Amino acid sequence: MIQMPGESYSGEMLPLTAQEIVIRDALRRDIEQLAGQIGERNCWRYQQLTAAANFLEVSFVDSGYQVHRQSFDIDGQTFHNLEVEIAGTDKLDEIVIIGGHYDSVPNCAGANDNGTGTAAVLALARAFAGTKPSRTLRFVAFVNEEAPFFGTPSMGSLRYAQRCHKRHEKVVAMLSLETIGYYSDEIGSQKYPLPLAASYPLTGNFIGFVSNSESAQLLQQVVGAFRTHAKFPSEGAALPADVPGVGWSDQWAFWQQGYQAIMVTDTAPFRYPYYHTPQDTPDKIDFDSTARVVAGLQKVIAGLVELLEK
Repeated sequence: MIQMPGESYSGEMLPLTAQEIVIRDALRRDIEQLAGQIGERNCWRYQQLTAAANFLEVSFVDSGYQVHRQSFDIDGQTFHNLEVEIAGTDKLDEIVIIGGHYDSVPNCAGANDNGTGTAAVLALARAFAGTKPSRTLRFVAFVNEEAPFFGTPSMGSLRYAQRCHKRHEKVVAMLSLETIGYYSDEIGSQKYPLPLAASYPLTGNFIGFVSNSESAQLLQQVVGAFRTHAKFPSEGAALPADVPGVGWSDQWAFWQQGYQAIMVTDTAPFRYPYYHTPQDTPDKIDFDSTARVVAGLQKVIAGLVELLEK
């Protein structure tokens, strides 16, 4: 399914709003901490991975949240998913999850993959602190999305989704924020797996929304809401999970448990020339565009959780 509601924004980029400036500055600060001060973070750089988890926990606490760690051991190392929650009011049992992984591949600072997604989770958590959503809203920082853990029982988001299923939790929507910080106005900057190239722009200036076929309804709702509220180009597609790239992030883990989930992404290796390289550093990030995307996602999430007054 490639037909999405509404139309992708195609006008000039407007100056950042006051809210977007605040988001931009927070994104820059958090990404520079994760990918600059801390740097590569994974099982081979366990001290840095622990430092990232501690930084995220302090950031959540500073925003007024109580942090819950889902901890598990692998080969003598302890890994942590970090969760914060705003309990819903009249639809307490219906859960919306916003998540992103905070680990990086070897020899890579991971500014875009996935410092941008992690920083966006923090920014959105701050934006919703103190609100009264109808549905329960969770923000989760996942560990072990990258190799050698992706698609294995040690993948952080799979551990988390399995726990949701075991607890019979009613997760009605999951948004995986994955590599959202690189944009280009050059024709030919955007690539696609076959056979999608004929249907989508060749200019990589948009944010992408991707799901499996089973999550198409959620995808259409999210894309429609983003296009209503955000003046930023967007594209969406609900595709078979075996199309290259469609399942390459934490949304995959939730599909395995039967939940509807989508990935929000700049399309990573199909656009970003520094994907999984030592050059994935904070100076490559388009902070203005990323702030516009995060501000748009804030409106999307408000609709998903049926936000009441603050």
